[in-house]
Amino acid sequence: MLKSLLVKDYALIEQIEVEFGEGLNIITGETGAGKSILIDAMSLLLGERVPHSGMVRKGAAKSVVEGIFGVENNKKIKRILKENDIEFQPEMIMRREISVKGSNRCFINDTPVQLSLIKETGNLLVDLHGQHEHQSLLRTETHIEFLDEYGGLEEDLGKYKKDYDRLNQISNELLMLREKEFSLKEKRDVYSYQIKEIDTVSPVEGEEDSLSEELNILENSERLLELTSSIYGSLYDSENSVNDRMGNIQNELLELIKIDKSFSSIKDDFDNSIALISEVSKFIRDYNSRIEMDPVRLEEIRERLGALNLLKKKFGGSIMSVLKHRKKIGDEFDLAENYSERISGLEKQIEEHRKICGNEAEKLSGKRKEISARVQKEVKEALSYLGIPDSIFLVDIKHQQAEPGSANYILVKGKPFKFNSSGYDDVEFFISTNLGEDPKPLAKVASGGEVSRIMLALKTILAKSDKLPLLIFDEIDTGVSGRVAQKVGQSLKSLASFHQIISITHLPQIAGLADRHFAVEKNQVDDRVVSSIRKLKFEERVKEVAKLMSGEKITEASIKGARELMGL
Repeated sequence: MLKSLLVKDYALIEQIEVEFGEGLNIITGETGAGKSILIDAMSLLLGERVPHSGMVRKGAAKSVVEGIFGVENNKKIKRILKENDIEFQPEMIMRREISVKGSNRCFINDTPVQLSLIKETGNLLVDLHGQHEHQSLLRTETHIEFLDEYGGLEEDLGKYKKDYDRLNQISNELLMLREKEFSLKEKRDVYSYQIKEIDTVSPVEGEEDSLSEELNILENSERLLELTSSIYGSLYDSENSVNDRMGNIQNELLELIKIDKSFSSIKDDFDNSIALISEVSKFIRDYNSRIEMDPVRLEEIRERLGALNLLKKKFGGSIMSVLKHRKKIGDEFDLAENYSERISGLEKQIEEHRKICGNEAEKLSGKRKEISARVQKEVKEALSYLGIPDSIFLVDIKHQQAEPGSANYILVKGKPFKFNSSGYDDVEFFISTNLGEDPKPLAKVASGGEVSRIMLALKTILAKSDKLPLLIFDEIDTGVSGRVAQKVGQSLKSLASFHQIISITHLPQIAGLADRHFAVEKNQVDDRVVSSIRKLKFEERVKEVAKLMSGEKITEASIKGARELMGL
């Protein structure tokens, strides 16, 4: 939803800031007051081209257009901002600045962005219907999406896309394998030599630490023998050893206890000390007895560590990197050895998935044909209701057979067809609005109010499925009046139950149904013309609708008629 729009120093607009709301927002004003300029400014915010640098207001350095959109639950906006490293906020600020020299600066949430991202983001937020390009239904590539959303084909499309993704995955694997054929064969001998070199050593993860520890012990075996012998002698196996002295002290302590029983409190601790010294002495003695001078083992370890270090230098600096390299080249070598079999296996998988994809695409196509019949009928009825009684609306569904020799196709009933992530259908809307005329592509129909009514008819039947939150209609009432105008208004009001609507109109039948009514006015300030916009209060709304009915001179009759149109 568009919460507010700021336009500064653009054409006749010095500065306006308007807050829109949910439902039907109506904009009225006299011809030339600046309504279309407001829509032009909005289209700039959505990424359209700048008409010319002269649109910057005279005397200003730049024009600024800024919109604040409520996007709290918009998953597509969250995704696109995340992909572009832009912080997501519930209220998203889009701003575009155009200098008098014609240069552009674009921002989303105060982050500088490319104009292309502004346009992509705008396409997810707004449909602007009028003499502008920013109309999703005039982009042929969106027609299949509208059809699928209207028919609720999300689940069916999801099933197809799983097979589509799998087919692409296998096809890419085959392509990469074929591209690697020469490289694999060229490197096979190198890989064979490296595999033999690594396997001859057969490194084991973590063995370096244990070997280094063992090497350190063997290299210092003489010193270990010397130190352990000295410690054991001091503790247990020499004259006046610690063990002998502790025994003497123990006897003296027993004599002390006989004299003063308070020494009994330390006897257990002292006995434990004697036991601890005995345990240490035993450990030192046993360790000493196991010390060996083993020059053969010493040399074996040195050679092993040398071989491991050589592998590390060649293949990445660590045993882990050596093992990873061994796995990689092992897989590559096995692939080179079994290249033909692997290619053949992938080709069989691809052929099978072409059939699977084709079956799912055919099911999708059948459902689209059923849905298109309903869409054609409902659009024709909606156009008739809106004053285009002789219209013909067609949903054209075609398939393109794959060219001979093409590697990218699916099989439908044994025949090869072009395909994409939506299936193998090319969907395009065709329309004729006049009796006797052949239907033409919707993207090429006449511009102006007729296009807007066509869009309104389509949007009316697709309202619940259409994901765009804001629809803008620029003078949808062109060429209509009376009963048809009333129906256009009622259609807009109905559509506003599902979308935020902003509509410029000259018709009281439409303006009377507004949830919010804004008036654009043109005034002269200091010898310059300035356009402004303001939200009308209730009584002002009645008068504005009455003015649309009777002109500048408002009568009691026009006031009464305005109140009737507004349902008062």
